[in-house]
Amino acid sequence: MPTALPISSVRLTGPLDGFPSDIARPAYDRAKLEIGIVHLGIGAFARAHLAAVNEAALHASGDLRWGIAGVSLRHADTRDALVPQAGLYTLALRDAGPEGQLREALRVIGCLREVLVAAEEPGAVLERIAHVETRIVSLSITEKGYRHDPATGALRLDDPDIVRDLRAPHAPRSAIGFLVHALDRRRQRGLAPLTLLSCDNLPANGRMLRGLVLAFAARVDSKLHDWIDHDCTFPNSMVDRIVPRTTAADREQVAARLGCADAAPVIAEPFLDWVVEDRFAAERPAWDLGGARFVDDAAPFERMKLRMLNGSHSALAYLGGCAGLQTVDAVVGVAELRRFADALMRLEIAPTLSACAGLDPTRYAHRLLERFANPALRHRTHQIAMDGSQKLPQRLLDTVRDRLGAGHSIERLALAVAAWIHFLRGVDETGQAHSIDDPLREVLRENLSRARAAGSVHPDPTTATRAEVARFCAFAPVFGRLGGDARFVAPLARQLDALRRRGVLATVATLDRAG
Repeated sequence: MPTALPISSVRLTGPLDGFPSDIARPAYDRAKLEIGIVHLGIGAFARAHLAAVNEAALHASGDLRWGIAGVSLRHADTRDALVPQAGLYTLALRDAGPEGQLREALRVIGCLREVLVAAEEPGAVLERIAHVETRIVSLSITEKGYRHDPATGALRLDDPDIVRDLRAPHAPRSAIGFLVHALDRRRQRGLAPLTLLSCDNLPANGRMLRGLVLAFAARVDSKLHDWIDHDCTFPNSMVDRIVPRTTAADREQVAARLGCADAAPVIAEPFLDWVVEDRFAAERPAWDLGGARFVDDAAPFERMKLRMLNGSHSALAYLGGCAGLQTVDAVVGVAELRRFADALMRLEIAPTLSACAGLDPTRYAHRLLERFANPALRHRTHQIAMDGSQKLPQRLLDTVRDRLGAGHSIERLALAVAAWIHFLRGVDETGQAHSIDDPLREVLRENLSRARAAGSVHPDPTTATRAEVARFCAFAPVFGRLGGDARFVAPLARQLDALRRRGVLATVATLDRAG
């Protein structure tokens, strides 16, 4: 494997050269690329969708005002990998052909012009957001990065970083703190307002971000609050692309094709759908020329994606993880689990969706199962299973509420939630231990312990499980009022009891027979 030279070593005086002819690369002059976008959370997901679409738009429009400054809020690993490469990295799109042969298309992305680490240089991040040429600040910081209550969407004013950031305008730690204090600098300097664009898997992500920013700003300065409220925009958006975590083997494979080392390649599926509400405070890139869609209302697209893709993805990850299956393609390769996911989407999720132009839920579900089965991605179930306390409210519990409100069955949705609880025990059916990666891990562990104690006083196993589940679901930050609804607790207890007694495959098979 070539390791001596980084990817930037092939950069010549003009467009990039020196790669094999089948590898796409920037055809514009990177030296003339200005920074118009600041992206918070410059991990693999952002580099596989926002940067990829932006790269295509630069080529299609020739408008070089839209380079990206990427910001890592906490860790320096992405910066340390990308800066020696002059911000260049490879996007590898992988799938399988008609005969099952693995395929890969490579493109070198050049629109990332700067990478900062907020924890090390908060002043530089604030100034980049406050820079006169910045017009858009986008975010992909995962659900937990918003410092909100997942059940209500409200800003957690007791969060330690939020408390600190209200007192530390020159060195914030949270994304919300950076946004508000940088916007304050812009306002005081008489600069234009910004578009703040969330790309995370949250319901009405733009509206939620707006509420969090305004809640923080109200505690800083009422005039700042009013300026943001009146002049800045917060479009809702929906991003649909599967992006697994890059492995050492991925880096070796990409380097072998490049002929030089890339310390930070990104792996993704070829499919991409990015829907953005066309509400920008100033100019915007020609992202529609790069594959994005500008719409008046992103809600129907977002709702379908959150519930169908993310909901079924989480269900498969927890069920598969409990069964000892390591990757999503392995999970959907099990007939019982594939049928379960199909029935979950068709019978319990799709009926909660409103009409979405150009999208048929049945075809969407079929396409999702094909995407999940992509053997080239090897998307690990434990990656999807991360941060369940932050993900379940919008991925599964909102659908549960709608089903219960309509008086409909939630047995499959209950099994998906039960699988999360079962997964939290930290060991699968094969006896292998797994880690629980969740910002509320310790709280969940304590809650589980108390729930088990509540169940242990009942000699009858079924009654014990019901009492245990009722106690666990009283955890309002995740379940809200749903935790006190017997229509939810009863099927959840029933499915958790089945998982414990019969295991994953026997439990889903029982549901399959029940229709």
